[in-house]
Amino acid sequence: MYTGTLKSKSSGLKIVYRNTSLKCSVVRRRGADGRIPVRTLDRGASSSAAAAEPTGYPGGPYDTSLLVKYEHHVARHIWFGEERGPKKELKVAGHGLKLNSRVPLALPPQMESWVSRSGLASLQRTSLNKIDTNLVSAFVERWHLETSSFHMPFGEMSITLDDVACLLHLPIRGIFWSPQDVTEELAVELAVDYLGVSQSQAQSHVRSCRGSYYKLELLYDILVHHRAASSWAYATRAYLLMLVGSTIFADKTFTLVEARYLLLFRDLDGCSGYSWGAAALVTLYRYLGDASMYSCKQLGGYPTLLQCWIHEYFPTVGKRGENWNPAGNCGLPRAMRWSYRQGVLKVDDLRPILDELTPTDVIWRPFEDHRAWRVFDEICLYRGCLKWGETVVPYLPDRCLRQFGYRQYVPSPPLDCMMATDIDVDWISYHQSVVDVIGSSSVATTPSEVVDGYLEWYYRVSHPRLVPPHRDAPREVPVPVYDAGPSDPDWARVSTLIRRYLRQVNAEEEDPQFSDLFEALHISRSH
Repeated sequence: MYTGTLKSKSSGLKIVYRNTSLKCSVVRRRGADGRIPVRTLDRGASSSAAAAEPTGYPGGPYDTSLLVKYEHHVARHIWFGEERGPKKELKVAGHGLKLNSRVPLALPPQMESWVSRSGLASLQRTSLNKIDTNLVSAFVERWHLETSSFHMPFGEMSITLDDVACLLHLPIRGIFWSPQDVTEELAVELAVDYLGVSQSQAQSHVRSCRGSYYKLELLYDILVHHRAASSWAYATRAYLLMLVGSTIFADKTFTLVEARYLLLFRDLDGCSGYSWGAAALVTLYRYLGDASMYSCKQLGGYPTLLQCWIHEYFPTVGKRGENWNPAGNCGLPRAMRWSYRQGVLKVDDLRPILDELTPTDVIWRPFEDHRAWRVFDEICLYRGCLKWGETVVPYLPDRCLRQFGYRQYVPSPPLDCMMATDIDVDWISYHQSVVDVIGSSSVATTPSEVVDGYLEWYYRVSHPRLVPPHRDAPREVPVPVYDAGPSDPDWARVSTLIRRYLRQVNAEEEDPQFSDLFEALHISRSH
């Protein structure tokens, strides 16, 4: 199947064509500041039409009504070759190695009962020993807090509630948590009442943390002390707080956990009612939003969740070890499938690789072979705001419908969570929002199916690439035309490798020396 381009020097019009199907994209030149100047009037055009034309940035967006914070986004700077600092990758701390040394092979039965009922037991074994900071950073550069999604070359993708349920086996249904403020004085009282430490020790410790925090190291010491003394409630609270502080609630201090989270475990018999999956997602979304800004150099949250999500959906990107094949899984969280392998690619090596990804490089529904242990819950298609503590984020599955097996349409504008007033009610009465999300779509006939016009819309409002194809070329990003790709993952891998090589050497299909490779590419795409 033949794809090519025609470009008129006089009009600046680029036509991308495949067989007899024509797709057009107008190439517009940018000023030195990255904005598109208002176009001079064509003959017969009205002045009101010119005034209404939006400005934009190199590589996108042309229309800035969606990504309203793009001016401060790291992608805007990367396009011009501007890095965050001497280190291009983010500082990302994984607690995996330390947590593995602190989690016993077996808990005492008195503690095991509470931990199991809490809904958090799976977090004891899901953490990667180390994090590939370059791989994680390359994806963070594509995250946008306005849409709670990664902006890939072929559309949006996101970490969904279903992903959290399958990767971490955390409960999705449950209540959100609205905490009270915890001062340093209250942090001391909580430590005395619920962790069994002395008043003087608690005061000294909180003072050393310079705020309402506890050190993860102290929590481990408390666990060891009270376990030896058979003070099971104190030991269990210290253990659970250390566990969430090292995983889903990890912050950018990398050594502390907020004291207010101890309030979650005052009643050890009642902490199972929370939506821990939503809590993990809200925390990660918040930190991804922060880290996507040019001025930020660190990522908090649970990086294992992000990296294992990448491993599941993008089999050709990054290095990873595989502990077991999904077919041989015996009900373990899917994050435990993966292990760390040191990558050789730096973040600036990964950027052009991500730029060249196509829909066929994605496993759109990686957890269908995991449904025996985690049945799909329709609440994962809830469109609304998620809340944990004072943090509220938009959760927008209508922007990543292909991950749910539906045809992707042009989504509604994102929610303004600052104006949300009944988040808990919306969450409980989620069913109508699910109907609204899937009612406008249909089951996809191919895994990556989109409606006509989706990519053209997406390329107006987003930045599909992070790196200009050629630094000395006009800063333009034409809308791609994607061929149908292979459905088998192994053939998809073959197709990706062949295509990547052909692009690296700028091969043309008409060139005889590459004819065999192009034939192999077409064969791989037919499987």
